Parts: sequence; structure tokens; C-alpha cells
Amino acid sequence: MSNHEPTALPPAGLPPASQGQLRSARRLLRRKERLARGRFLAEGPQAVREALAAGAAELILCTDRAAGRHPDLVDGRIDPSAPGVGVSEADLGSLTDSSTPQGIIAVCRTVDVDLVDAVPAEARLIVCCSEIRDPGNAGTVIRCADAAGADAVILSRASVDLYNPKTVRASTGSIFHLPIVVDVDLEQVLQQCRTAGMQILAAAGGGDADLDQLVRAGELAAPTVWLMGNEAHGLDQDHLALADRAVAVPIYGRAESLNLSTAAAVCLYASAFAQRT
Repeated sequence: MSNHEPTALPPAGLPPASQGQLRSARRLLRRKERLARGRFLAEGPQAVREALAAGAAELILCTDRAAGRHPDLVDGRIDPSAPGVGVSEADLGSLTDSSTPQGIIAVCRTVDVDLVDAVPAEARLIVCCSEIRDPGNAGTVIRCADAAGADAVILSRASVDLYNPKTVRASTGSIFHLPIVVDVDLEQVLQQCRTAGMQILAAAGGGDADLDQLVRAGELAAPTVWLMGNEAHGLDQDHLALADRAVAVPIYGRAESLNLSTAAAVCLYASAFAQRT
């Protein structure tokens, strides 16, 4: 018996997923397949709900237990064009790298956009990550940007795959809420942002100013791009030189530093508050 054959009945009322649908979805665990097909997997009820609302979902694979808890995600109520099909717990587990599968996964069309579409003339707040490598950090930055009302998130070349399952999961549905640009040259990004009249602030320890100073001086009310560096080595000198200012997040206690996603949240919320005051 194949390891991927169904081991339980599909959810009541849902047609069973075909072996072809299961094989096709499993292949999306590989980056090469995601790139070739322009599709990815979004796991969990929150992510699936947002994918459906955004019109990005094509197929919903769901266990009996999850269908009972979230009938609106599989009955066509949100998006009739994305049918729900039933899978066993074992088959669902074969579609995720999570240690605690949530019982429901959507096959989605990719959602990244071109740079020109992400930086309109009226853009006020953008976060740009240079060579971010950790998928959990990338997803959390996207979630923080969404919560802070940012206009876009940009992931430069050599950054983690936006559609890595851990990135998608960490975004908790925010990947479907705001424009995201991937695999672009950092100089091109910042030139586009300057053309739109935005200042470039690099978050960097030992910067020539700290965040408190900018808040007190009212400088964060201006349209701003926050440039965030790699988790391990931050921004190199060439990239720092592209920014208007290097800004340190003050540490009031004894912690050595903040991790990337936490620093991004602090900077984004400081700007969001200043722009709304």
C-alpha cells in the first residue's frame, strides 16, 4: 500500500479528493514546482479564509474534523469558484511540514506584484527586507506590515521564498492583504521609492540617529521606506549607503538587541502612529 493512499473516509458531504489532486498539491511543497506553476499552499482556517476572500484560492482540501468546524470554507459560500474536497487526516498531513496540521489547506495562485504596482505616488509606508532568509521572520514582517497599515512589503533578491509554507503560515493570512514584491534589485527598489517622494530609513544598530529622536523631531510623519537587513549580519555598508539615515532602535533594558521581525514591528508602528497624529 502506498504511503499516500487515503486512510480514512473523506469529510461527509464533500466529494473525495482524487489521487491526481493530491499528487498535484503535494508537488507544491517543492519551490521548483511553485515557481513553475505559479501556485502555492496556504494552511489553516485563517489563511484559507483570507485566500478565499481575496479570490486567490482554487481548491480547498479539508478533513472531516476541520469541515465540521469551518463549513463556510468548503461550501462555496465565500468563493463558489474554489471547491472543497475531502481528504483523510493522513493525506492532509502529507501536504504540510507542520508538526500540528490544522486540517485545511488551499491551493492558491501566487499573489506577488510588480514593483511599479506596489509603490504608487501616494504610498506612505513600505518595508523593504534585504536578503531576509528566515521564513518565519519573513511571514511575521508581512503580518506586522499589514497590521501597521503599510502600503507594501518588498523582499529583495536572495531573500527567502515568499511561498515557503513556513512564510505563508507565519503571515496568518496577511500575504493576501497587501502588495508584496519579490526578487528585485535593492537599488532599483529604493530609486522607485525616492521617485515616489519617500524617505529611506535603514534600521541599524549604531545608526546616526535613534528612533526616539526621529519621533520627537516629527520626521516619521513623512512617507517612509523602512529598510531591514539580514538576520545574521544586518545591512552591509553598500546597502546602508543607499539609505537617507541609519536609525537605531533604542534598547532600554539589558537585551543585546531585537530580532528582525520585532525591530520591524517597532519601526513600522512608530511611523504608522506619526503619520496618523
